[in-house]
Amino acid sequence: MREVYVLGVSMTPFGKFLNKSLQDLAYEPTWNAIRESNIDPHDIDIAFVGNTYAGLITGQESLRGQAVLREAGIVGIPIINVENACASGSTAFNLAFKAVASCQAELALAVGVEKLFCGDTAKSLKALSTSTDLDIEGHMGMLFAGIYSMRIRAYMEKYGISREQLAKVAVKNHDHGALNPHAQYRDRVSVEEVLNSRMIADPITLLMTCPLGDGAAVILVGTKEMALRMGKRPIKIGSSVLRSFDIARIHDQTIVERVSGRAYQEAEISAKDIQVAEVHDAAAPIELYLYEALGFCGAGEGGRMIDDRQTWFDGKLPVNTSGGLTAKGHPAGATGLAQLTEIVWQMRSEAGDRQIKPLPNVGLAENGGGNIAGETAVVAVHILKG
Repeated sequence: MREVYVLGVSMTPFGKFLNKSLQDLAYEPTWNAIRESNIDPHDIDIAFVGNTYAGLITGQESLRGQAVLREAGIVGIPIINVENACASGSTAFNLAFKAVASCQAELALAVGVEKLFCGDTAKSLKALSTSTDLDIEGHMGMLFAGIYSMRIRAYMEKYGISREQLAKVAVKNHDHGALNPHAQYRDRVSVEEVLNSRMIADPITLLMTCPLGDGAAVILVGTKEMALRMGKRPIKIGSSVLRSFDIARIHDQTIVERVSGRAYQEAEISAKDIQVAEVHDAAAPIELYLYEALGFCGAGEGGRMIDDRQTWFDGKLPVNTSGGLTAKGHPAGATGLAQLTEIVWQMRSEAGDRQIKPLPNVGLAENGGGNIAGETAVVAVHILKG
């Protein structure tokens, strides 16, 4: 396996774009990533296009990637359609990484795109509900807010986590989102506003939840030689690990613990080496749980991390400097690649007002999707090195 590097990265602002199609959303970031990479687009060997819900919302099935990239002029190469719940973009990145690492390609394109706003919120929510095992959760009428609620309540009871600590995660991520021109929500909020917003599924309130969204993110990956020609800081992919749920829960570890452990091993680092992270905060309080699962702190210490402001962009370990899913938004197929884009911007000192200091050398992105038998159905963890 050879070394693989991130080349160009780009994303749209996330938001509500009723007049834009999937093709419209993907066009600009595709070409921005190509131009930044300083490559000839004819040299792209293969493309992986992540999308989750277009079949249910727009009716476009079977060849979504071909339809999306036709508009951008990317044709005549293998285009692989990737659907893997909210980890579709991360899965596209994982496959692009492996294509180059295994010498099957010199240059691979990873695209993530989603359009959840269609003028019919019920239709969008129904589409989202399909990312569970319909034979189990589906028959129980379970939606993700309810699943997250049960996990968070159990976590609160076990470790004495307070509602104020849950709210502080949303406050932090909205603070970060206010500094991010690509974020869907750019308003700061207070702990009181978060706690007093409409209850969705106790203890999750409206301001703790991620919104529906439209958007796209694109990353090109290639060889070290290509990265050096760019004229920007070379960013190496230290590891990219993708795993599905294991109902046996080997050694009683969660899926995030299992996947991150493998990612650290492959990147030859430990959790203490991470200097910036983007994590899957579809409900903001889940972030506290992820601090522990990713090894950033010990059991029950997530609340202390948020109290001590360790994970603000000017803290010891900045997490979700983009605003996370809570503020940046969550167009499912694009989310994983948008997380990686933020890490690259931070490592290249291109994050603007939310730039962390000193410049990070090691970053992590964790992205999950779906639910099977009470566990996240798929999790991806990627580690980037400067």
